[in-house]
Amino acid sequence: MSAINIGQAVVLGVVEGVTEFLPVSSTGHLKITEGLMDIPVDDKSVVAFTAVIQVGAIAAVLLYFFRDIRRFATAWARGLVNREERYHHDYKFAWWVIYATIPIVVVGLAAKPLIEGPLASLWVVAASLIVGSGLMWLADRMGRHKRGEDDTSAKDAMLVGSSQILALLFPGFSRSGATMATGLMLDLDRVAATRLSFFLGIPSLTGAGLYELKDAMGGGVGTMPLAVGTVVSFAVAYASIAWLLKFVAKHSFNAFVIYRIVIGLALFGLLGAGALNA
Repeated sequence: MSAINIGQAVVLGVVEGVTEFLPVSSTGHLKITEGLMDIPVDDKSVVAFTAVIQVGAIAAVLLYFFRDIRRFATAWARGLVNREERYHHDYKFAWWVIYATIPIVVVGLAAKPLIEGPLASLWVVAASLIVGSGLMWLADRMGRHKRGEDDTSAKDAMLVGSSQILALLFPGFSRSGATMATGLMLDLDRVAATRLSFFLGIPSLTGAGLYELKDAMGGGVGTMPLAVGTVVSFAVAYASIAWLLKFVAKHSFNAFVIYRIVIGLALFGLLGAGALNA
Protein backbone atom coordinates (compact mmCIF):
# COMPACT_ATOMS: atom_id res chain seq x y z
CA MET A 1 0.00 0.00 0.00
CA SER A 2 1.27 3.46 -0.92
CA ALA A 3 2.31 5.69 1.98
CA ILE A 4 0.34 8.49 0.28
CA ASN A 5 -2.90 7.96 -1.64
CA ILE A 6 -4.23 9.94 -4.61
CA GLY A 7 -6.46 12.21 -2.54
CA GLN A 8 -3.65 13.06 -0.16
CA ALA A 9 -1.34 13.68 -3.13
CA VAL A 10 -3.82 16.24 -4.52
CA VAL A 11 -3.99 18.06 -1.18
CA LEU A 12 -0.22 18.06 -0.78
CA GLY A 13 0.20 19.23 -4.39
CA VAL A 14 -2.06 22.21 -3.71
CA VAL A 15 -0.20 23.06 -0.51
CA GLU A 16 3.15 22.79 -2.30
CA GLY A 17 2.00 24.93 -5.23
CA VAL A 18 0.58 27.68 -3.03
CA THR A 19 3.45 27.86 -0.54
CA GLU A 20 6.64 26.98 -2.44
CA PHE A 21 7.40 30.54 -3.50
CA LEU A 22 5.52 32.47 -0.84
CA PRO A 23 7.76 33.26 2.15
CA VAL A 24 5.73 31.05 4.49
CA SER A 25 7.64 27.73 4.21
CA SER A 26 6.32 25.08 1.85
CA THR A 27 8.15 22.35 3.78
CA GLY A 28 6.61 23.50 7.04
CA HIS A 29 3.10 23.58 5.57
CA LEU A 30 3.58 20.19 3.94
CA LYS A 31 4.70 18.66 7.23
CA ILE A 32 1.76 20.24 9.08
CA THR A 33 -0.65 18.95 6.43
CA GLU A 34 0.93 15.49 6.54
CA GLY A 35 0.58 15.49 10.32
CA LEU A 36 -3.10 16.41 10.10
CA MET A 37 -3.64 13.54 7.63
CA ASP A 38 -1.72 11.11 9.89
CA ILE A 39 1.08 10.71 7.36
CA PRO A 40 4.42 10.09 9.15
CA VAL A 41 6.45 13.26 8.51
CA ASP A 42 9.79 11.54 9.12
CA ASP A 43 9.12 8.56 6.84
CA LYS A 44 11.91 8.44 4.25
CA SER A 45 9.56 8.01 1.31
CA VAL A 46 7.31 10.83 2.52
CA VAL A 47 10.28 13.20 2.87
CA ALA A 48 11.29 12.19 -0.65
CA PHE A 49 7.73 12.73 -1.95
CA THR A 50 7.70 16.34 -0.76
CA ALA A 51 11.03 16.98 -2.52
CA VAL A 52 9.86 15.39 -5.77
CA ILE A 53 6.60 17.35 -6.10
CA GLN A 54 8.67 20.54 -5.81
CA VAL A 55 9.75 19.78 -9.37
CA GLY A 56 6.21 20.65 -10.46
CA ALA A 57 6.54 24.07 -8.85
CA ILE A 58 9.95 24.54 -10.48
CA ALA A 59 8.43 23.65 -13.85
CA ALA A 60 5.98 26.50 -13.26
CA VAL A 61 8.92 28.87 -12.70
CA LEU A 62 10.62 27.66 -15.87
CA LEU A 63 7.46 28.34 -17.86
CA TYR A 64 6.66 31.67 -16.20
CA PHE A 65 10.19 33.03 -16.59
CA PHE A 66 10.94 31.25 -19.88
CA ARG A 67 12.04 34.42 -21.69
CA ASP A 68 14.37 35.46 -18.87
CA ILE A 69 15.85 31.99 -18.52
CA ARG A 70 16.37 31.73 -22.28
CA ARG A 71 18.12 35.11 -22.21
CA PHE A 72 20.45 34.02 -19.41
CA ALA A 73 21.15 30.65 -21.02
CA THR A 74 21.85 32.25 -24.41
CA ALA A 75 24.20 34.82 -22.88
CA TRP A 76 25.98 32.06 -20.94
CA ALA A 77 26.43 29.92 -24.05
CA ARG A 78 27.72 32.87 -26.08
CA GLY A 79 30.13 33.82 -23.34
CA LEU A 80 31.68 30.38 -23.33
CA VAL A 81 32.95 30.90 -26.88
CA ASN A 82 33.17 34.70 -27.13
CA ARG A 83 35.28 36.67 -24.66
CA GLU A 84 33.46 39.96 -25.34
CA GLU A 85 30.14 38.41 -24.31
CA ARG A 86 31.55 37.67 -20.86
CA TYR A 87 31.22 41.31 -19.84
CA HIS A 88 27.44 41.21 -20.14
CA HIS A 89 25.45 41.05 -16.91
CA ASP A 90 23.32 38.12 -18.11
CA TYR A 91 26.40 35.95 -18.69
CA LYS A 92 27.75 36.77 -15.23
CA PHE A 93 24.35 36.23 -13.62
CA ALA A 94 24.09 32.72 -15.08
CA TRP A 95 27.43 31.79 -13.51
CA TRP A 96 26.42 33.38 -10.20
CA VAL A 97 23.35 31.17 -10.01
CA ILE A 98 25.54 28.11 -10.55
CA TYR A 99 28.12 29.17 -7.95
CA ALA A 100 25.43 30.16 -5.43
CA THR A 101 23.90 26.68 -5.59
CA ILE A 102 27.08 24.91 -4.46
CA PRO A 103 26.79 25.69 -0.70
CA ILE A 104 23.29 24.23 -0.35
CA VAL A 105 24.28 21.12 -2.32
CA VAL A 106 27.27 20.48 -0.04
CA VAL A 107 25.29 21.02 3.16
CA GLY A 108 22.31 19.06 1.86
CA LEU A 109 24.41 15.97 1.18
CA ALA A 110 26.42 16.26 4.41
CA ALA A 111 23.42 16.87 6.67
CA LYS A 112 20.94 14.48 5.00
CA PRO A 113 20.56 12.22 8.09
CA LEU A 114 19.72 15.23 10.27
CA ILE A 115 17.35 16.73 7.71
CA GLU A 116 15.41 13.49 7.39
CA GLY A 117 15.60 12.74 11.12
CA PRO A 118 15.59 15.10 14.13
CA LEU A 119 15.18 18.28 12.08
CA ALA A 120 12.00 16.93 10.46
CA SER A 121 10.13 17.43 13.74
CA LEU A 122 7.07 19.69 13.78
CA TRP A 123 8.53 21.37 16.88
CA VAL A 124 11.37 22.57 14.66
CA VAL A 125 8.84 23.74 12.08
CA ALA A 126 6.88 25.77 14.63
CA ALA A 127 9.98 27.46 16.04
CA SER A 128 11.41 28.15 12.58
CA LEU A 129 8.18 29.75 11.39
CA ILE A 130 8.31 32.28 14.21
CA VAL A 131 12.06 32.94 14.16
CA GLY A 132 12.01 33.30 10.37
CA SER A 133 9.17 35.81 10.55
CA GLY A 134 11.32 37.98 12.82
CA LEU A 135 14.13 37.94 10.27
CA MET A 136 11.73 38.91 7.48
CA TRP A 137 10.30 41.78 9.51
CA LEU A 138 13.76 43.16 10.31
CA ALA A 139 14.93 42.81 6.71
CA ASP A 140 11.89 44.62 5.36
CA ARG A 141 12.45 47.47 7.83
CA MET A 142 16.24 47.69 7.49
CA GLY A 143 16.48 47.31 3.72
CA ARG A 144 16.55 50.51 1.68
CA HIS A 145 14.90 48.91 -1.38
CA LYS A 146 17.02 50.99 -3.74
CA ARG A 147 18.69 48.37 -5.96
CA GLY A 148 17.06 46.64 -8.91
CA GLU A 149 17.77 43.33 -10.59
CA ASP A 150 20.39 44.84 -12.92
CA ASP A 151 22.33 46.02 -9.86
CA THR A 152 22.86 42.53 -8.44
CA SER A 153 26.41 41.28 -7.99
CA ALA A 154 28.24 38.00 -7.39
CA LYS A 155 28.28 38.80 -3.67
CA ASP A 156 24.49 39.25 -3.66
CA ALA A 157 23.96 35.92 -5.41
CA MET A 158 26.31 34.03 -3.09
CA LEU A 159 24.81 35.46 0.09
CA VAL A 160 21.23 34.96 -1.06
CA GLY A 161 22.01 31.47 -2.38
CA SER A 162 23.75 30.46 0.84
CA SER A 163 20.77 31.63 2.90
CA GLN A 164 18.80 28.70 1.44
CA ILE A 165 20.72 26.53 3.90
CA LEU A 166 18.61 27.96 6.75
CA ALA A 167 15.46 26.53 5.23
CA LEU A 168 17.19 23.25 4.40
CA LEU A 169 18.24 22.67 8.01
CA PHE A 170 15.20 24.21 9.69
CA PRO A 171 11.96 23.33 7.88
CA GLY A 172 9.56 26.14 8.59
CA PHE A 173 12.16 28.85 8.06
CA SER A 174 11.20 29.06 4.37
CA ARG A 175 13.62 29.04 1.46
CA SER A 176 11.75 31.93 -0.14
CA GLY A 177 11.60 33.80 3.14
CA ALA A 178 15.33 33.37 3.82
CA THR A 179 16.39 34.38 0.31
CA MET A 180 14.01 37.33 0.07
CA ALA A 181 15.01 38.59 3.51
CA THR A 182 18.69 38.34 2.60
CA GLY A 183 18.04 40.21 -0.64
CA LEU A 184 16.24 42.97 1.25
CA MET A 185 19.13 43.26 3.71
CA LEU A 186 21.39 43.81 0.71
CA ASP A 187 19.14 46.76 -0.23
CA LEU A 188 17.47 45.06 -3.21
CA ASP A 189 13.92 46.20 -3.83
CA ARG A 190 11.15 43.69 -3.10
CA VAL A 191 10.59 42.68 -6.73
CA ALA A 192 14.33 42.18 -7.38
CA ALA A 193 14.72 40.15 -4.18
CA THR A 194 11.72 38.02 -5.12
CA ARG A 195 12.89 37.37 -8.68
CA LEU A 196 16.40 36.50 -7.46
CA SER A 197 14.83 34.04 -5.03
CA PHE A 198 12.98 32.39 -7.92
CA PHE A 199 16.06 32.03 -10.12
CA LEU A 200 18.26 30.69 -7.32
CA GLY A 201 15.61 28.14 -6.40
CA ILE A 202 15.58 26.50 -9.85
CA PRO A 203 18.80 24.42 -9.65
CA SER A 204 18.61 23.58 -5.94
CA LEU A 205 14.97 22.48 -5.90
CA THR A 206 15.23 20.62 -9.20
CA GLY A 207 18.35 18.80 -8.03
CA ALA A 208 16.72 17.88 -4.71
CA GLY A 209 13.64 16.52 -6.44
CA LEU A 210 15.60 14.37 -8.89
CA TYR A 211 17.92 13.14 -6.13
CA GLU A 212 15.00 12.05 -3.93
CA LEU A 213 12.99 10.44 -6.75
CA LYS A 214 14.43 6.97 -6.14
CA ASP A 215 13.53 7.08 -2.43
CA ALA A 216 9.99 8.28 -3.12
CA MET A 217 9.25 5.55 -5.66
CA GLY A 218 11.19 2.78 -3.97
CA GLY A 219 10.18 3.50 -0.41
CA GLY A 220 6.41 3.25 -0.40
CA VAL A 221 4.99 6.07 -2.53
CA GLY A 222 3.50 4.91 -5.80
CA THR A 223 4.08 6.40 -9.23
CA MET A 224 0.52 7.70 -9.57
CA PRO A 225 0.48 9.75 -6.32
CA LEU A 226 3.86 11.23 -7.29
CA ALA A 227 2.61 12.17 -10.75
CA VAL A 228 -0.64 13.66 -9.42
CA GLY A 229 1.10 15.66 -6.70
CA THR A 230 3.64 17.03 -9.16
CA VAL A 231 1.06 18.06 -11.79
CA VAL A 232 -1.18 19.74 -9.20
CA SER A 233 1.78 21.61 -7.68
CA PHE A 234 2.73 22.87 -11.17
CA ALA A 235 -0.71 24.31 -11.92
CA VAL A 236 -1.17 25.93 -8.53
CA ALA A 237 2.41 27.26 -8.37
CA TYR A 238 2.05 29.07 -11.70
CA ALA A 239 -0.89 31.06 -10.36
CA SER A 240 0.94 31.65 -7.07
CA ILE A 241 4.00 33.10 -8.84
CA ALA A 242 1.92 35.56 -10.84
CA TRP A 243 0.08 36.71 -7.71
CA LEU A 244 3.24 37.09 -5.59
CA LEU A 245 5.08 39.30 -8.09
CA LYS A 246 2.08 41.64 -8.29
CA PHE A 247 1.72 41.67 -4.50
CA VAL A 248 5.34 42.50 -3.60
CA ALA A 249 5.39 45.35 -6.13
CA LYS A 250 2.91 47.27 -3.97
CA HIS A 251 3.01 45.78 -0.47
CA SER A 252 5.44 45.02 2.36
CA PHE A 253 5.95 41.52 3.78
CA ASN A 254 3.92 42.31 6.92
CA ALA A 255 1.04 40.03 5.93
CA PHE A 256 3.39 37.06 5.60
CA VAL A 257 5.11 37.89 8.90
CA ILE A 258 1.79 37.96 10.79
CA TYR A 259 0.57 34.78 9.08
CA ARG A 260 3.75 32.89 9.96
CA ILE A 261 3.55 33.91 13.62
CA VAL A 262 -0.10 32.83 13.85
CA ILE A 263 0.59 29.46 12.21
CA GLY A 264 3.68 28.90 14.36
CA LEU A 265 1.84 29.62 17.60
CA ALA A 266 -1.12 27.48 16.52
CA LEU A 267 1.25 24.62 15.74
CA PHE A 268 2.90 24.91 19.15
CA GLY A 269 -0.57 24.75 20.69
CA LEU A 270 -1.60 21.65 18.74
CA LEU A 271 1.65 19.89 19.52
CA GLY A 272 1.44 20.81 23.20
CA ALA A 273 -2.14 19.57 23.42
CA GLY A 274 -1.22 16.29 21.75
CA ALA A 275 -3.50 16.95 18.77
CA LEU A 276 -0.56 16.47 16.40
CA ASN A 277 2.29 13.98 16.51
CA ALA A 278 5.62 15.81 16.15
